[in-house]
Amino acid sequence: MKRIVFASLVMMIVTTVGAQSDDDVEVGMVEKLDQYIPMDARLINENGDTVVIGDLIDKPTILNFVYFRCPGICSPLMEGLANAMDGNDLVLGEDYQAFTISFDPREGTELGVNKKRNYLNLMKKSEQAQKGWLFFTGDSANIAELTDATGFRYKPAGNDFIHAAALIIVDPKGKITRYMNGIYFLPFELKMTMLEAAESKSGPTINRVLQFCYSYDPEGQKYVMNITKVAGTLIIFMGLMLFLVLVLVRKRKTSNV
Repeated sequence: MKRIVFASLVMMIVTTVGAQSDDDVEVGMVEKLDQYIPMDARLINENGDTVVIGDLIDKPTILNFVYFRCPGICSPLMEGLANAMDGNDLVLGEDYQAFTISFDPREGTELGVNKKRNYLNLMKKSEQAQKGWLFFTGDSANIAELTDATGFRYKPAGNDFIHAAALIIVDPKGKITRYMNGIYFLPFELKMTMLEAAESKSGPTINRVLQFCYSYDPEGQKYVMNITKVAGTLIIFMGLMLFLVLVLVRKRKTSNV
């Protein structure tokens, strides 16, 4: 009985969540595990030079899309990343690296350099971060190429943007191996993710289930539980359980006659 109910619940959730098309995700992350980022995409580094991202990725790499003027979740996201890099015992710049990329083509190098300086001042591993945490800007075409390839969905809102918070992990060849959603990351979790990326191991994800249960609140710039969807799913589940119980009771009565 328990196995039947559990299997039915899993099937129902997978079917319901799977029915949501990636095209329906306007703001958030559409996970593209095991796909490759465009290694020929061009960005502008902290010195104002144009570089090819594939020439820089030779180790596990964290991709972090923000815009430097962001009044919302970008700063907490970068603080969370800085704390996680500070707290694990891997060597930033040698064992792995992090690329923070502005998805606003209006932003220039100076903004990125100033933003980086702010976070380096807060870090214990500031010397490692100086060479291992790189900040980039870019033009609209190259930014769009990277955000499309990684499934980072955002939209303009006046002079700002509505967007989600996540880290995208790629292996030394540019294959996407993991998504880490939110603004707080455990140092140990980040370390294990980097070690797995070094071996090109893709990590499991429950992002589709989270997208189903939670909706992005543009005003609060955070994820909130979608009560309607969750309640609807629970009602369907309870109805399914009642149906299964009635079927099993009827079978027992029939077998006892």
